[in-house]
Amino acid sequence: MKFGRRLIATVLLVLLIYLALAFVANWRDQPDVKSLLTNVNTWQAAASPGPLSAAHASLENNCNACHTPVAGVTASNCIVCHANSTSLLKRQPTSFHANISSCSECHIEHEGRSHRPAVMDHGALTDIGMRQLADGTEPDSEDQLKLRQIRHLLSEGLTVSPLVNPDLTVQEVVLNCATCHKNDDRHFDLFGQDCASCHSTSAWTIPEFRHPSSASMDCAQCHQAPPSHYMKHFGMISQKVAGKPQAKVDQCYKCHQTTSWPDILDAGWYKHH
Repeated sequence: MKFGRRLIATVLLVLLIYLALAFVANWRDQPDVKSLLTNVNTWQAAASPGPLSAAHASLENNCNACHTPVAGVTASNCIVCHANSTSLLKRQPTSFHANISSCSECHIEHEGRSHRPAVMDHGALTDIGMRQLADGTEPDSEDQLKLRQIRHLLSEGLTVSPLVNPDLTVQEVVLNCATCHKNDDRHFDLFGQDCASCHSTSAWTIPEFRHPSSASMDCAQCHQAPPSHYMKHFGMISQKVAGKPQAKVDQCYKCHQTTSWPDILDAGWYKHH
């Protein structure tokens, strides 16, 4: 009796499995379903958060070019295409890309064709740098000492100097601006390399800056004369145009006005450099 029941149960189970397989096979053969299963682009389009930028438009239907399952967008995927960008790696302002370990903080995609996928986030550079210092360094190394100092600074919410621009975040203050912006220094190192004492990360211009009195005689303290002033051009042209044959190179106030360098005292606008 028991054997008969087991036999019937086994036959019914086999029959159910057969019917299930037949149903699935028939379902998969349906044109709409078959197309849905075989067309990966359909699945990608359904999951895409938005169109890519014009620069990456060719990858619109190839999510795997940038995304890794579970891990998401990884720097290794970016490097595959951008490792040979010599113009980027050789320029002083952008050469840090050679050592960066993460890209997605500043390069944000799926914002549309008109969006440029590059947004400078200086705070993100601090976070990335701290991760790099923490990885693979000895406990008593110089890198670990720097890391502890930065962490203390960030935890206390302090600034390096009371002269630091109040518009800067603490993460931005700990960065060494000159590492990327030394070539942008119009002060010829006369103000040192502590850019954060005056500038913010949003723009180089300082709306709050007020030029000293036009009667000031300390111009050379901030301004470096052009190369022509150290050549015969200074005596043959510059002094004669200004009508100041006795003027010296560091006596800017004798010839120039604070409105603009080409605005020469008693001579008017004269651009000869």
